[in-house]
Amino acid sequence: MNTTRSGRPALTRPDGTPLRVLVVDDDPDLAEVLTGALRYEGWEVRAAGDGASAVTTARELMPDAVVLDVMLPDTDGFAVLRTLHQVKPDVCVLFLTARDAVEDRIAGITAGGDDYVTKPFSLEEVVARVRGLLRRAGMARQLDEGPRLVVGDLVMDEESREVTRGGELIELSPTEFELLRFLLRNPRRVLSKAQILDRVWSYDFGGRAHVVELYISYLRKKVDAGRDPMIHTVRGAGYVLKPVVK
Repeated sequence: MNTTRSGRPALTRPDGTPLRVLVVDDDPDLAEVLTGALRYEGWEVRAAGDGASAVTTARELMPDAVVLDVMLPDTDGFAVLRTLHQVKPDVCVLFLTARDAVEDRIAGITAGGDDYVTKPFSLEEVVARVRGLLRRAGMARQLDEGPRLVVGDLVMDEESREVTRGGELIELSPTEFELLRFLLRNPRRVLSKAQILDRVWSYDFGGRAHVVELYISYLRKKVDAGRDPMIHTVRGAGYVLKPVVK
C-alpha cells in the first residue's frame, strides 16, 4: 500500500499528480503550520495572507482544495469564495472560523463552502477534513485502489465513478458514492455509525449519527428501490451490505 509519511493511504489527483491545496490565513505562523501539515501528505501547497493574494495565487495554482479563513484583513472568506468559484467552480473549500455561531456555519455553507472547522482545531482534523472533501468530490484517488468493486449484482467502477445494479445505472451524489464505496469495501461486515463517520466524513463520533442515518436512507432509495435489499440495519450495531441470497 502506498502511504504518506503520516502513515495514511496516499491520495493523488486522478491522473497521479500531486493534489493542489491553497491555505488562506492572515496569521503567518498558523498558515506555515497548516501548509507544512498538508505538504506532509505529499501535496503541492501554497499560502496567501489576504483575499487579494488568495485570488491571485488561485489563478496560478488552480487548487483542488482551499483552506480558507473567514476573517481576512481586506475582505471576508465568503467574498473570496465567490471569486474562487469563478476561477475554479469545482474547488473544495474548508472554512476556518474563530466563531462557533450557527449563523456563521449557515453563511459558509450558503456561500458554497463544503465544510468548516472552528478554531482552535487540531492539524489532524484539518488534514482529515480536506482528504474527505477531495475524495467525496471525486478529485482524488487512493494509490492502492482497484478500478472495480463488486458485491452481488452491485458494481462500482472507481475510475469512471459509475455504479450499476443488475446492469442499471445508479446516479449518486459525491457523498452517497463515498458511503457506498465504504460499504462495498467491507461486504458482510457490520459497520458502526462511528466507523462510517470517521471514514466517509472524517468526523469524530458525537451527535452526528443522524447524518449517517440520512445518507443510508438516500442510498437505500437508489440501490435497493424495487429490488431485494442489500443494505441492512443491525439494531444497536450499525449497517451491513450483503449480496442477495436466493
